[in-house]
Amino acid sequence: MSIADGFIMELEQESAATRRVMERLPEDRLSWKPHPKSMSLGQLALHTARIPGNIANMLSADITEGPKGEQAEAKSRAEVLDALTASVTEGTARLKSWDDAQMMATWTFTMGGRTIMSAPRVGMVRMIMFNHLYHHRGQLQVYLRLLDVPVPSVYGPTADENPFA
Repeated sequence: MSIADGFIMELEQESAATRRVMERLPEDRLSWKPHPKSMSLGQLALHTARIPGNIANMLSADITEGPKGEQAEAKSRAEVLDALTASVTEGTARLKSWDDAQMMATWTFTMGGRTIMSAPRVGMVRMIMFNHLYHHRGQLQVYLRLLDVPVPSVYGPTADENPFA
C-alpha cells in the first residue's frame, strides 16, 4: 500500500460524511453569517466543498504562490454538492498520481515571493487538505445548529441523530 492509498481511503470515507452535512444546507439561508467577520453559509460551504481538489492542485507543483481574491458564495445546495463531487474526484486523481517519493518531496507555499511554509507533501496533504476540510466541516455543523437545522452524525451521535440507536 502506498502513502497515497491511505489518504484515498480516508477521502472516500470523509467525503460521505461531508456530503451528509452539506445535504442539510438551507438554500434560503446561504447568505447568512453568524457574525460580520464570518464567511456566509454559502461561502463556507462552497469553500469546504472545493478543498480536496483545490488543495491537491496546489500541492501538485513543488512551489505554490498563495491564492488571491474573495471566496465565492454558493447560490444553491446543488452547486455545493456538485462542487464536492468534482473536488473529491480531482483530489483522488491527484493523490493517485503521486508515488511515495513524490509524497515525501518538499512542497513550498509562498505569498508575495516570501516562503510561508515548506514541508514534505505528505504532511501538507494531512494538514491543509484533510485537517482543513475537517475544520470547516465542523464550522458548517455549528452554522446548522445556529440555524436550527438538524445536525447529522459525522463520527457519532448529535443531539438530532444517533446512528447507534
